[in-house]
Amino acid sequence: MAKGIVKPNKFAFAEPPNELVLESGEKLGPITLVYETYGSLNANQDNAILIFHALSGDAHVAGYHSESDKKPGWWDSMVGPGKAFDTDKYFVICANTIGGCQGSTGPASINPKTGKPYALDFPVITVSDMVKAQTYLLDHLGIKKVFATTGGSLGGMAALQFAVDYPERVANVIPIATTARLSAQNIAFNEVGRRAIIHDPNWNNGNYYDKTPPNNGLALARMIGHITYLSDETMHKKFGRELKGEKQFETGFDAQFQVENYLRYKGFSFTQRFDANSYLYITKAADLFDLTDGHKSLAQAFKKCKDTRFLVISFTSDWLFPSYQSFEIVNAIKANRLHVSYKEIESTYGHDAFLLEVEEQTKTIKNFLAAGENA
Repeated sequence: MAKGIVKPNKFAFAEPPNELVLESGEKLGPITLVYETYGSLNANQDNAILIFHALSGDAHVAGYHSESDKKPGWWDSMVGPGKAFDTDKYFVICANTIGGCQGSTGPASINPKTGKPYALDFPVITVSDMVKAQTYLLDHLGIKKVFATTGGSLGGMAALQFAVDYPERVANVIPIATTARLSAQNIAFNEVGRRAIIHDPNWNNGNYYDKTPPNNGLALARMIGHITYLSDETMHKKFGRELKGEKQFETGFDAQFQVENYLRYKGFSFTQRFDANSYLYITKAADLFDLTDGHKSLAQAFKKCKDTRFLVISFTSDWLFPSYQSFEIVNAIKANRLHVSYKEIESTYGHDAFLLEVEEQTKTIKNFLAAGENA
């Protein structure tokens, strides 16, 4: 295998009658998870790091699939030899979540009962379901307890959910740019994106897989979402009020400003790699996420995490998941007198900072993991 080249793997489980029982009580199976691994599992099987991806992410967290790939995995700056998640030391795992559209079982997968894509027959899933499915992958890999779980945004929610649901299976947790529950504002943004898809004439109640997909609606949903990932300062620096050409006054609404052109490009390119129904299901899972479910308080949710260390990271310009939401997590962990470190990183990148602020994150994470090795 060439240096930096990684190959995806598939793991199938939950064959009937042993389907995965979801939080809703519905059953899902069989299930396929596509995953990638980096580095080597040590003899004690205690150096694994499980990374959860964000909404539009996938299992391809680092490296390249082929020599001709133009871009590496989505967190290549953080995963690899000598990087924050050092693959010379750790065995890094990242799987495409259930409900996704990059190889793992989701709405576009074939429903064995009908022989057709699930579409809206796919059951509603939650972050807890996403995490539960990946415990089967860990069992398959022979890993009883991971050294760490981590992720940004939705991935950070999953890392927290893993700690709360399976405290005996994780030593260190690093939630980044995330929250303990989605705010009304974020639910509102997600709903507008979903409405854009559902009102696309090509959506056809989710049954579009042998027809023209609802790309206009999905592109609009992505445009809305992408605005929330950036800060005002970032948008000003990147675009300001720069025009594509001369100012136009005639009738018509073609993109005149560079920011309009950029958002249209982001929306269109997203439709080339993502499934509209997956967008509906994954945003709904994010909306339903609330660590206090089944607990009297957020502090009580962490009560069983007695042997777990936490590092919570936020960014000053992240208005999607502002720092006060991370500090709420920190306070809940502190209420249980557990080990928790908190780092707020100065950044102008907005929510996307977890993908872009490499140097400060790397230093913080390396120090935290090194201390965990000696804990």
